[in-house]
Amino acid sequence: MSETPAPRRRTAAFGFIFATAVMNSISFGLMIPVLPNLIKQFTGGDTSAASEWNVVFAVSWGVAQFFCGPILGLLSDRVGRRPVLLISIAGLAADFLLMAFAPTLWWLLVGRIISGVTSASFSTANAYIADVIKPDERAKVFGWMGSAFSFGFLIGPAIGGAMAEVDMRLPFLVASALCAVNFLYGLFILPESLPPERRIGRFDWTRANPLGSLRFLRAHGELAGLATISFLWQLAHTVLPAIFVLYTGYLYGWGPGVMGLAMMGTGGLGIIVQTFLVGPVVSRIGERGALLLGAFTGALGFAIYAVAYTPWLYIAAMPVFALSSFIQPGLMGLMTRRVEATAQGQLQGANQSLMGIAGMTGPAIFGLTFAWSVRHDVDVHMPGLAVGIAAALVALAFLLALRFARPAAAIAATAPAE
Repeated sequence: MSETPAPRRRTAAFGFIFATAVMNSISFGLMIPVLPNLIKQFTGGDTSAASEWNVVFAVSWGVAQFFCGPILGLLSDRVGRRPVLLISIAGLAADFLLMAFAPTLWWLLVGRIISGVTSASFSTANAYIADVIKPDERAKVFGWMGSAFSFGFLIGPAIGGAMAEVDMRLPFLVASALCAVNFLYGLFILPESLPPERRIGRFDWTRANPLGSLRFLRAHGELAGLATISFLWQLAHTVLPAIFVLYTGYLYGWGPGVMGLAMMGTGGLGIIVQTFLVGPVVSRIGERGALLLGAFTGALGFAIYAVAYTPWLYIAAMPVFALSSFIQPGLMGLMTRRVEATAQGQLQGANQSLMGIAGMTGPAIFGLTFAWSVRHDVDVHMPGLAVGIAAALVALAFLLALRFARPAAAIAATAPAE
């Protein structure tokens, strides 16, 4: 009788975490088609200046995430997941509200920095899952979380674009309202997943920084190798938001409508894989097998995209690339097994810091590469060069996975919270 409430608490908690991921990803998706145009509006319609500012916004967000991710991750190990998750959601609400009423471009930039500083909702949610879900079930649940993220980015841009036709600031107001509702629900409903006896004794600033995160990864055996795989994947994946619109417009002459349909198709396929295939596949071939499958198909999908000089070949590669959705569930399942219960937040903070590096460097690498390849198109026809580099990065991740993704026993297997 005494064990009956625990599964119910875990189910209710995961329900909130899943809803948080959906609403937050929708709120991010809402502004995807709006923010660049709002920046362009502030620059007087100058496309070149807007593009430069767009890079500044992306790098600023990545820098803030790089430095603050480890702090919030370690803080969640000290005070619990719930306070950090609520801080992150409140920060996003404030960010979107500030951008909705930003009178100048600089105020808009401040909003993005606030978002980067408090952007710990997904990483803290992953730590929460590691607290309440049994290790053998984590990969499946991480797959569900990935589908929540994909779902938000599937419908968010379409809704945001429609709202922008009414008022350019409306999507930001709606995104802020979604985050505010999410915050209030969490404030009154969400239970804490990390009991006091499983928290770290004190907050150590020497560990709450990017260098401390790197030392933490190196100190846990193969964790550094797995983190490198994650970084390579995150870096390669930035090629899509960096050049997708320009790449498909240049090669295929696609307009916004067709591009939107292609994005929806890619997102829909990802949701199918993450929701319905991750669990059965992981149960059959394990987390290592899922990671290898995802890395192989990710590299193959990018390689086909790079040489897809007809739109039909690009579309044919979409189901192949969708299988790359196995990467993150497999990685998170393996990584969370290799750290103790008191360090799950620090692990996710370290991952977030690496994502910040990818967010800072990826757009510049792929954007400049694409610009060079198109500029020299008369001499060497390689418009897909940037995507080819992404394919090579994922192929390298696959080779590293062969070495570091061994299903070894956890350093200290984390038991689910009771």
